Amino acid sequence: MTKESAKDRKVREQSAVREILSWFITIILAIAAALIIKNFIIINANIPSGSMENTIMTHDRIFGFRLAYKDKAPKRGDIIIFKYPDNEEENYVKRIIGLPGETITIENAQVYINGSPVPLEENYLKEEWTVATGPFTFEIPEDSYLVLGDNRNNSLDARYWENKYVSADKILGKAIFRYYPVSTAGSLY
Repeated sequence: MTKESAKDRKVREQSAVREILSWFITIILAIAAALIIKNFIIINANIPSGSMENTIMTHDRIFGFRLAYKDKAPKRGDIIIFKYPDNEEENYVKRIIGLPGETITIENAQVYINGSPVPLEENYLKEEWTVATGPFTFEIPEDSYLVLGDNRNNSLDARYWENKYVSADKILGKAIFRYYPVSTAGSLY
C-alpha cells in the first residue's frame, strides 16, 4: 500500500469541495426557479366547493397562468382565479360573465348583456338554474368584472357578495389546466 502524497490529498479534497459546491448551487438554482414559477408564472388552486361543477369538481386541483392577462384583457367565459372581494385572504375560482362597463341583467335564470333581448348562451351550466334566478342588475365598473359559478344553484358568487365585482388588479390568473385527479387531467377549455 502506497502512502498518499500531500499533493494527491489536496487534489482529492478540492474535488470533494467542488462536488459539494456544485450540488449546493444546483439546489439553490432549483429553489429559485420554483419560487419564480410559483410567484410569477403559475398559480395552484384547490377547489373546496361545488360552485364550478361540472366544469371543475370539488377537490380538483388546477393550475392557473398568471401571465394570461399581461398583454390582453380577460374575456367573457374565462375561468379566473382571484382574490375574493369580501375577504382578500381567500382565493376563489369563477367564470367571467360581465365585462368592464357592461350592464348585466339576470331574469328568470337568464343573463342579458346591455339590454339585449337575446340571453347569454351558457352551455357550461351544471343543471337547470332554479336558485337566485333574478331579478338582478349589475352595472360593472370600468376596471372590474362580474363573475358567477357554473353551478348556479350552489355557488356563492356576485349575486350574494357585499362587494359585487372583481377588480382587474385582483385577478391572479386564468385557470387553464386540471392536474388532479389524474383520471380527469387536462385543459379546462
